[in-house]
Amino acid sequence: MSKKRILVTGGAGFLGTNLTARLLNEGHHIICVDNFLSGLKEHIVGFLDNPNYQLIEHDIIDPIDLEVDEIYNLACAGSPPHYQANPIHTTKTCVHGILNMLELAKKNNARIMQASTSEVYGDPEVHPQVESYLGNVNPNGIRSCYDEGKRCAESLCFDHQRMYGTNIKIARIFNTYGPHMDPKDGRVVSNFIVQSLRDEPLTVYGDGSQTRSFCYVDDLIEGFIRLMASENFTGPVNLGNPVEFTVKELAEKTLQMINPEAQVSYLPLPSDDPTKRKPDITLAKSKLGWEPSIALDDGLIKTIEYFKSVV
Repeated sequence: MSKKRILVTGGAGFLGTNLTARLLNEGHHIICVDNFLSGLKEHIVGFLDNPNYQLIEHDIIDPIDLEVDEIYNLACAGSPPHYQANPIHTTKTCVHGILNMLELAKKNNARIMQASTSEVYGDPEVHPQVESYLGNVNPNGIRSCYDEGKRCAESLCFDHQRMYGTNIKIARIFNTYGPHMDPKDGRVVSNFIVQSLRDEPLTVYGDGSQTRSFCYVDDLIEGFIRLMASENFTGPVNLGNPVEFTVKELAEKTLQMINPEAQVSYLPLPSDDPTKRKPDITLAKSKLGWEPSIALDDGLIKTIEYFKSVV
C-alpha cells in the first residue's frame, strides 16, 4: 500500500479519532484539522509524537490550502446538543465547509468522502431506509441546521462532481458508538453508559419505543476505508448496523451490564426526534462487500471499558 497524505477534518472528534488511528496504523501521513468546538484535544494526545501526524487548529468554514491525496470530511458536531448550540455555525460548517473541501479536492485532484448522515431521511415514512428514499425532513425545525445542512452538502458534492469531475464519495452514517465518544455529547449510548456508571437515572425520551440501529465504530471505519478505495462508485451509501433495537431495550442492556439497580427516567420526546432508524445496507454489501461484524453486546462491553477510564 502506498503512503498517502490524508486530510481528516473533524479529526479530534469521535469518528475522526478512530479513523486517524486506523490510517496511521496503515502507515499514512495524517493531517488533522479541527476547530475543537466539539472535538477533544485529549483524543489526539497519543498521536502528537507520531512523525506521520500533523495537527492544524482551523475552522473549515474558512478556506485552507494543503497538499493532500484524500479528504475525509467529518467536520460537524454530530450530536443534537452540540449542533443545536450554534445552529447557524452548524449550517455554515455543512455548506461553507464542504465547499472549501471540494475546492481543495479539485485543486489536488484528490478523492473526498463526505460524512453524511441518516438524518437526511428525517422521520422516515419508509422502513428500513434505502438510499433512493428522499426523506421526510422538517426544513425549519430545531434539527434542520444539521439535517438540511447535510442534505445541502450532498447536493453540493454532486454539483461539484457534475461541474468539475471531482471524485466524491458519500457515506450516510447511522447511529455509531464506541471508544472516544464524548461523555457529554448527549447521544443515547454514551448517555446511558455514563448515567449507569454514575448511578444516575437513565434518561429515556418518550416511552422508549423509538428504534435505533447501533453500529460499532470499528465496523463503520472499515466502511469508510472501503468506500474511499472503491472505483466507479460514488454513493450515497448507507453505513450502519441493520439490527434494530428500541431505546428501552438499549437502556435495559446497559443496566444489566453496569448497574441493574439504577432507575429509568422518562421525559418528553424532543421535537422532530425520529421514531425509526434502520438502514438497508444492500448497496454497501454489493458495492463494498461491507457489513457490520460486531454485535451490540460485544461492542457495548468495549465501550463501557473505555468510559470507565474517562468518567
